[in-house]
Amino acid sequence: MATVKPFRGYRPAEHAEQIACPPYDVINSREAREMAKGNPLSFLHVEKPEIDLPEDVDLYDEQVYAKGRENLDKFIARGILKQDSKPCFYVYGQTMDGRTQYGLVAAVSAQEYDQGIIRKHELTRKDKEEDRTRHVDTLCATTGPVFLTYPDQKDMDECVRTLTERTPQYKFTSADGIGHAFWVMDDDKDISAVQKIFAALPVLYIADGHHRSASAAAVARKRKAANPHHTGQESYNYFLAVIFPAGQLYVMDYNRLVKDLNGLSEETFLAKIRAKFDVEANGQAKPSARHTFGMYLGGKWYTLRAKEESFDGKDPVAALDVSILQNNLLGPVLGIGDPRTDKRINFVGGIRGLKELERRVDNGEYKAAFSMYPTSMEELMKVADANLIMPPKSTWFEPKLRSGLVTYKY
Repeated sequence: MATVKPFRGYRPAEHAEQIACPPYDVINSREAREMAKGNPLSFLHVEKPEIDLPEDVDLYDEQVYAKGRENLDKFIARGILKQDSKPCFYVYGQTMDGRTQYGLVAAVSAQEYDQGIIRKHELTRKDKEEDRTRHVDTLCATTGPVFLTYPDQKDMDECVRTLTERTPQYKFTSADGIGHAFWVMDDDKDISAVQKIFAALPVLYIADGHHRSASAAAVARKRKAANPHHTGQESYNYFLAVIFPAGQLYVMDYNRLVKDLNGLSEETFLAKIRAKFDVEANGQAKPSARHTFGMYLGGKWYTLRAKEESFDGKDPVAALDVSILQNNLLGPVLGIGDPRTDKRINFVGGIRGLKELERRVDNGEYKAAFSMYPTSMEELMKVADANLIMPPKSTWFEPKLRSGLVTYKY
């Protein structure tokens, strides 16, 4: 069963639009400083507190985490964030390009993450995981929600529909054009109904936020070990999540750029990849189906179609397009063995558009680009259910969850 727990969230008393900020990991420190400039209410002061310290301070210095704790405490002390009087669920709606997705905001179980009830599909990087672990532990809070998903449930859709017919507590459009709306679910009958629906689900899936999940679970284990009276009900046993039905989610392509052709001429390179792909120079930039790829090389677009014998269609990881490209082209032809660490490859989220790929090849920064067909939610769940790991940069979800609309504090 999947446990979802209502909690007494800390929320903006007002000015939610000024407080809400992008996730900590989609902007760098320089961008965060610029974004928060002139806005003392920005939650970036909590999520990326290095912006309030001299630029020469190391990002992992203890001062950074202490400043985050100080800033969060100030937001609460000054009434910028106020705590709800009773445990609640919340519903977060996001609208992009006329399409809206509604997620349940809840506390979810760190123990269920460790047990695999909350299923993952990506590896985490030790440095990033340690950074968020220190952030959560120092602030005694999870401030950026984990993005979870579950197979569509009609009963849950109805609960959400009824609530979202009411006026939201917050409603605004952020600078990137994404619409945000936020409702509080404080009726005990509604809360009980939601918990019953989720208790019938065997698993939840991480869509985005593997480092945040791993960090919250690490803090829970640390505090459990230090607490001789641990019961399992302490607030540190849970972390903040927004849980969306899979059918509402939009997975975008996650495209690739390569620095060079591994010493090959264009003609030799094209000849080599024809062993595993049907290659057509047709000017089509966007793949139209699974197992097809766009390739931008020498100022023109090609379509690559993977030959059936080039991958194992029964293997949920090997059949992913990102695996097919890696195993049949990037690795054996271009010599990019580990895309996590190789400096000759870069990744561009689909939100940037395919023109961004053309621009970066045309200006000489990269030699070739590959446009991908988006990984599906069904593929993601199959990999997670098999307890397997996707290759890096397999999925790009949009829109991103804003931080600061509600905080889960220990």
